[in-house]
Amino acid sequence: MRFPVWRISVFIVAAIWPLLWLYEAWSFALGPDPGKVLVDRLGLGALVLLLITLSMTPMQRLTGWAGWIAIRRQIGLWCFAYVVLHLSAYLLFILGLDWSQLGVELSKRPYIIIGSLGFLCLLALAVTSNRYSQRRLGVRWKKLHRLVYVVLGLGLLHMLWIVRADLKEWVMYASIGALLLVLRAPSVMRRIPRVMTRKAPSATKA
Repeated sequence: MRFPVWRISVFIVAAIWPLLWLYEAWSFALGPDPGKVLVDRLGLGALVLLLITLSMTPMQRLTGWAGWIAIRRQIGLWCFAYVVLHLSAYLLFILGLDWSQLGVELSKRPYIIIGSLGFLCLLALAVTSNRYSQRRLGVRWKKLHRLVYVVLGLGLLHMLWIVRADLKEWVMYASIGALLLVLRAPSVMRRIPRVMTRKAPSATKA
């Protein structure tokens, strides 16, 4: 039986962090409000995975290794999974599954609306990330998946609204996002030397 090593590695690395955070919460290592810490960490993890997803195309262009593109969809789906966990943790630990409080939260904290819009856009990307959707949508598929830039903008705005008192971390992530957008611009991509594409190692025996 053959297993693609790099896909398994991505799965392990992406899955281990939520499990570690849950263990820390269970062992009372996250302070007096572990629920909020989990919500914040899952949200930040989703943003990091989104930035990594956006970096795959420039990395492939710079290195010529096709493996970057091969794992791009997988990392993007993990980004969506983190957002789902982020939203679930918010509903469970912050609202206590009290749906009557959701309207109050939306009026008091508009950044939740921004986050919800980002979730809906990411949902559309996740649902149509398969090959069937690519064939079905044709050229419209690429146009639809440009929503990833909208998701990035909404995610950064969502984070900015939350961490207004301390902008250093936000500036770092916003700068990385801006750099990736510049690198992915067609005019810039044409200037990046294209390295001969090397096929990603497909598998190893187990």
